[in-house]
Amino acid sequence: MKQIELLAPAGSFEKAKVAFLYGADAVYCGTSSLSLRTRADMKDDDLEKTIKYAHEIGKKVYVTLNIFAWDEKYEEIIQMSKKLEELKPDGIIAADGGVIEVIKKYAPSIPINVSTQANLVSLHTCNFWYKQGCKRMIMAREMNKEQLKYIMKNKPKDMEIEIFIHGAICFSFSGRCFLSDFLSCRSANLGDCSQSCRWSYNLYAEEKNNPGEFMPIEIDKYGTSIFSSKDLCLIKEIPEIIDMGIDSVKIEGRLKTEYYLASVVNSYRNAIDDYKKNPENYDYKKYLKELEKVKTRGLTTFYFNNRNNKDIQEYEGRQYNENYEFGGKVVEYKEELAVIEIKNKLIKGDILEIIVPNKIEPIEFEIQELYDVDTEEPIGEISPGIKGQKVKIKLPIKCEKDWIIRRKK
Repeated sequence: MKQIELLAPAGSFEKAKVAFLYGADAVYCGTSSLSLRTRADMKDDDLEKTIKYAHEIGKKVYVTLNIFAWDEKYEEIIQMSKKLEELKPDGIIAADGGVIEVIKKYAPSIPINVSTQANLVSLHTCNFWYKQGCKRMIMAREMNKEQLKYIMKNKPKDMEIEIFIHGAICFSFSGRCFLSDFLSCRSANLGDCSQSCRWSYNLYAEEKNNPGEFMPIEIDKYGTSIFSSKDLCLIKEIPEIIDMGIDSVKIEGRLKTEYYLASVVNSYRNAIDDYKKNPENYDYKKYLKELEKVKTRGLTTFYFNNRNNKDIQEYEGRQYNENYEFGGKVVEYKEELAVIEIKNKLIKGDILEIIVPNKIEPIEFEIQELYDVDTEEPIGEISPGIKGQKVKIKLPIKCEKDWIIRRKK
């Protein structure tokens, strides 16, 4: 069975480490000004650290330079390309033809991965970019499995195909959207999307016989979210994806938390490995159960199985999970008491779950006591009032640094 790459987002060096810890084969990241996530916490030094760390542990890093750039951006793009030629990431993700030309000139040894932003929906388009020297094609989310199978059967042998399997879907075609820029002066195509499509809108229809008279069109008391899509989830389809020979499967979410990364990456890592070990007994439900714990919107297979699928809209507009939240991260483990960096309020008696790398079932336990990190005096509760707030707690199993803990609400 062909080896498939599990590719995770990394909005910071710390997030990259968590993604690798929980089973990612590679991460994609980029500095804030030249990728499509201007609020990602990845500076040049962090990028260098991430690439060095990944290569030391046998993992890969792809760097995003996938903005659609104005002319005034090109000097910065040239300098970044030169820097990447020195740092030697495993690929550069780009969509703009001008940017790709710059990369070819100033970072000639780095493979180019054509971004989904380039609207890759056909073998013809893939072949065009292949002839321009690009190695990997990141296909549009809008494609269905039959279209992908056709490309896999007819593409050049050394062309690589990457698809998204989990995360947010943009209501516009492959993310090519101007709504955010129009409404909030934050351009999605320059990496600063305000997610205007997720807002609730009130719609009005002008009466034909009474110009200037508007009648409201509402779905419920909250208005309507006609643009807002559910999140992609192809956990059930992992066997088909592996069998068709896809080279890399990608998780969206460079702005997501370490908790989200640990949960989602671990679920797909276990799903891929379990299918390869025992393809006849693949049971997606146990992986979906874990993914449901971190979802903030409904989940959909989008168009992968059916071009006519209508179950893609998110009408509730929720941006939180009502059952689980990020509890903390292990900073130091000792059998007596472990040091935990807390991410939400913890109270004696809370039920926590340790997300164990390479194991799908988390370890559940109840907080018997919390201890002050300095004095080790018992305390009833603790809140994350300051960044990096820590507490000591007894854990039921041996844990490693950076293991993630979720809290049941």
